[in-house]
Amino acid sequence: VQAFLAYEHNVVVQLPPDAITARVEAAQRACTDAKFGQCVVLNVWQNGGDLPSATLGMRLVPEAVEPMVALASDGARLGSRSTRAEDLAVAVRDNDLAQQRLRKERERLQEFQARRDLAVADMIALSKQLAETEAQLEAIEQAGAQHRRRIDTQLLTIEFRPTSTQEGRNEIWLALRESGATLATGMAWTIRTLAFLLPALLVLAGLVVAIRRWRRRKR
Repeated sequence: VQAFLAYEHNVVVQLPPDAITARVEAAQRACTDAKFGQCVVLNVWQNGGDLPSATLGMRLVPEAVEPMVALASDGARLGSRSTRAEDLAVAVRDNDLAQQRLRKERERLQEFQARRDLAVADMIALSKQLAETEAQLEAIEQAGAQHRRRIDTQLLTIEFRPTSTQEGRNEIWLALRESGATLATGMAWTIRTLAFLLPALLVLAGLVVAIRRWRRRKR
């Protein structure tokens, strides 16, 4: 029984921050040059700064998946990896049936169109219906080609992250660097709160003093 499975792979590679850009470029170049077989780069995303990271998405032939993962993780740490497969058997079957139905309908319309005893109105109606059928057939054929592409090739997404130790150090450094701004923000909010509450506190203090004086006089 023929399998109609569309595979998707997600890989996380951890390596020193200063090596991420070069590794992404190497993997992208290997895909563009078809080093391991047919390959198309779908997306590239990179984030610099204190916590650099990158993501590379590719669609490639099945035999190129493992060599590409090996290239991306060479000398690095393979953080995690997951693979999922979507069964397209029903979609492929329904698409084939739809193509067969539309091709038969197109042949039938072409046979009617070839008749010479048709009125002009009938000829116009047939031409319109034939054009609609051909448009539907083209759309169905494109969907079928997409199904075949997903079955014949596989989707590989590689996420490049800094090593856990370096990531922890960067987060500590960021926290220390931002602590001054956090402290200033906290003091500013405290000052605003005191300024907002000061009139109420003054009124309350005045009431307390007045009540105490009234009690003393009463005694």
